[in-house]
Amino acid sequence: MEKVRIDKWLWSVRIFKSRTISSDACKESKVKLNGENAKPSQLIQVGDRVEVKKEGFNFQFRVVQLIEKRVGAPIAVTCYEDLTPPEELNKYKEWFVGKAGAEYRDKGAGRPTKKDRRELEDFKTGE
Repeated sequence: MEKVRIDKWLWSVRIFKSRTISSDACKESKVKLNGENAKPSQLIQVGDRVEVKKEGFNFQFRVVQLIEKRVGAPIAVTCYEDLTPPEELNKYKEWFVGKAGAEYRDKGAGRPTKKDRRELEDFKTGE
């Protein structure tokens, strides 16, 4: 296996959740191969540089290994080298700040009273 379709590779190394999404990203010019817009059927080989625009972030990868089948995340990470600039990674990390999970309340504790709610809001805002 010397070459693989770019949409298939992006899906198999878990850059995109589905092959359809991967293919659509290529059609919408959100994927570049060695600086040129990539079509979904375009073939890639080891050493190629892939740029992906995804959810407002610009990721850059170098192809290290070609695979056609989707694999687990620990194996997928070994198939590419992440060349994304640190500024872009910081932007990605900052996007997650403040996006904590839902509030947790002990089972059987019931609904919070007005006083509980006010105390919680004061705690969150730091007042």
